[in-house]
Amino acid sequence: MVKSVFSIKDLENLSGIKAHTIRIWEKRYNLLVPERTDTNIRHYNLSNLQKLLNVTQLYHHGYKISKIAKLSNEKIHQLVVDIANEQSPQESAIASFKMAMVNFDANLFHNTYLDLAKKFSFSEIFLETFVPLLNELGLLWQAEVVRPSHEHFITGLIKQTIIANIKQNHVEQADSAHNGVYVLYLPNNEIHDIGLTYIYYHLLSKKHKTIYLGQSMGIEFLKDFNSFYENIIFVTYFTVQPEPEKVNEYVQTFQNEVNPEGRHKLWLLGRQTQYFTDYEKYPDVRIFDTLYQLTQKV
Repeated sequence: MVKSVFSIKDLENLSGIKAHTIRIWEKRYNLLVPERTDTNIRHYNLSNLQKLLNVTQLYHHGYKISKIAKLSNEKIHQLVVDIANEQSPQESAIASFKMAMVNFDANLFHNTYLDLAKKFSFSEIFLETFVPLLNELGLLWQAEVVRPSHEHFITGLIKQTIIANIKQNHVEQADSAHNGVYVLYLPNNEIHDIGLTYIYYHLLSKKHKTIYLGQSMGIEFLKDFNSFYENIIFVTYFTVQPEPEKVNEYVQTFQNEVNPEGRHKLWLLGRQTQYFTDYEKYPDVRIFDTLYQLTQKV
């Protein structure tokens, strides 16, 4: 079901315009016409949101709000289209993807993606459009502007594009049993796998021997690879797991059980890595701040 009712806080977070400013625009220019509950609390429909997003585009491109308020909705829309044609494709696409998410509009998502694909490689699209979009959606989710259904919808579509590109560009992996192999996995109770799936795509495109294990993989099962490969680079994401106070303990357990002889490396990404402090103790562990940083290393 499409979300059709928004609070003024929702509008603030989705548009970047402060709630106080939105109220001034309402009162002074009659820019939006909110409905009210029985207890006199403002709420806004989808048309209000779409208009505010369009107004915000014009406002950020130098149009005075007093002038915007005098324009018809049709004229505002046309001016936004003109601006979109002048914007970088990535900026325009992020706005379209956000609207696709709000409306659960898969067609808008796919059409926007196909337009990008005419101009950019998939790696460029993912790193320069999808990653900023996901970062922004993460903030919106934390602010409770988007619901889990919205997040799952848009991340599901993004993951589908990665998988489609993996299938389309699949190449025979190099036999690197002696030169090393990448093993990709997520720790127990970690399900955020979009970044890991992209890394899989990237490594395959570079013809590296890569094994993808996916979500929620216990450390005890990683020991299985020691009898097959001499040199392994284990790659994982710490997005919500392990918990902050258990990050160092997790790495210690990994080293003791999977890498006791120091033959392998452990590459870590994700926000929980900020809690890893045992750098000097484990020189085989490397933190990457961004996906781009990791792809440059490979």
